[in-house]
Amino acid sequence: MIYSLLFLPELEEDSIKGYFWYEEKGIGLGEDFLRIFYALSEEIRRNPLVYKTVYKDFRRCLLKRFPYAIYYRVDKDKVIVYGLFHCARNPKTLKRSLSIRKRDNPE
Repeated sequence: MIYSLLFLPELEEDSIKGYFWYEEKGIGLGEDFLRIFYALSEEIRRNPLVYKTVYKDFRRCLLKRFPYAIYYRVDKDKVIVYGLFHCARNPKTLKRSLSIRKRDNPE
């Protein structure tokens, strides 16, 4: 099955924050962060069910080399990416953010 990939508007802010943080640490590191994020997003689009469900119907894919995770849901033939969050984030805050984004962005 071929899935379409949809990024919520909030994801742009998530990725930009990560990009700038890593770019400050080393020139080109922010680019690597985004490259890995987009490569994994394409992997998720091709095979979204390979990653396990971690909270309600949200699945998580960990970025390689960076302590971030992509949170998404599968809805019929769509993969909806809800967030790109640092793994050290408080789990309660993370769950609240995912619930708010889901509520504010009905499919």
